[in-house]
Amino acid sequence: MIGASELILNADGSVFHLHLLPEQLADKVILVGDQNRVPLVASFFDEIECDVQNREFRTITGKYKGKRISAVSTGIGTDNCDIVLTELDSLANVDFCTREVKKDFRQLTFVRIGTSGGLQPNCDLGSFVVSEKSLGFDGLLHFYADGEKVNEADFVEAFKKHTSWQSKMNEPYVVSADEALVERIAREDMIRGVTISANGFYGPQGREVRLKLAHPNLNEKIESFEYNGYKITNFEMESSAIAGLSAMLGHRAMTVCCIIANRLAKRANVNYQDSIKQLIQTVLERI
Repeated sequence: MIGASELILNADGSVFHLHLLPEQLADKVILVGDQNRVPLVASFFDEIECDVQNREFRTITGKYKGKRISAVSTGIGTDNCDIVLTELDSLANVDFCTREVKKDFRQLTFVRIGTSGGLQPNCDLGSFVVSEKSLGFDGLLHFYADGEKVNEADFVEAFKKHTSWQSKMNEPYVVSADEALVERIAREDMIRGVTISANGFYGPQGREVRLKLAHPNLNEKIESFEYNGYKITNFEMESSAIAGLSAMLGHRAMTVCCIIANRLAKRANVNYQDSIKQLIQTVLERI
């Protein structure tokens, strides 16, 4: 039995942060960081079942061309994704009445749609980049017993050696996305690569405003890194937690981002709404 302090439920029987009831969650889930992007995803739905929000967590469940889909906002960062993925899995696989894990496992499919900064010349503004692998700077997976089962240790060691990774920083981890899901979503018209989930937007991604960077050449080393044909294509802040937690829990997950800044060219596009709409519709068609 899972204790009341470990999985907190609200008075109405909904899960603590998301405020969702089990019947309100679809098997196919679109994850977005921005709560305001949830109604944008849902604007393509043919019908709406529910619209629930608590804090930065908003969920709209409906149907798109006969497919039942939930659009859920995570907020920014892997810490938020730890909340969202755990509670979504609980909605699917924990009996809230008995507080026991259900005997029949319900597998969920997660596709994160996000925005990102490109780190390679081919990751130009407006391009769509799929995270075949996610490299986490956040350290989240190391708090879970099964983290090492999904972590690709050889990749991590090669990355640490190439970048002269400092021991006082979080231990990185690398997790692959679900291969079949990547093939279904990416097809032949999206860039594939390795995405870094940074534990911050400025310093951890090599941005210098007023505070000086401890490792000013780290991004150059990241851009030149290659392992078994894989290069690091982009920075964002959520994909590693989504890939890692999903792999450990038995769900299928991947991330695809629209590039809104190219760090090499030092160019950014804040008017990316049309590109995001195109990406959303493409994912809805393919999921």
